[in-house]
Amino acid sequence: MNEIIGYTFIGVGLAFDLLGCLGLVRLPDLYNRLQASTKCVTFGTCGIMAGIFIMNGFTAVGIKALLCAVFLLLTAPVSAHAIARGAHLAGFKLWEKSVCDKYEEDKNK
Repeated sequence: MNEIIGYTFIGVGLAFDLLGCLGLVRLPDLYNRLQASTKCVTFGTCGIMAGIFIMNGFTAVGIKALLCAVFLLLTAPVSAHAIARGAHLAGFKLWEKSVCDKYEEDKNK
């Protein structure tokens, strides 16, 4: 039963990773691509790591997979925010159909 649940988590994680890769190719600007890649790849990789943990339990491999997932959940959003802020400060423009620019609003206050 654990193997079925583990393979399900791994399959869902791979689907998220695939959608993140498609977002990198299809989305129009740096900020949209960064959002797609960060969210999809973070959840996808954490899904794969959770599946490995479910299949292996509290062994050395399972604990390492769980630690990798926790580390990824803590660092990926922070690094994506830093990249987006740095890109905005460097002058990368948003897509022309973007609705709002919160960084620019905060800069003007």
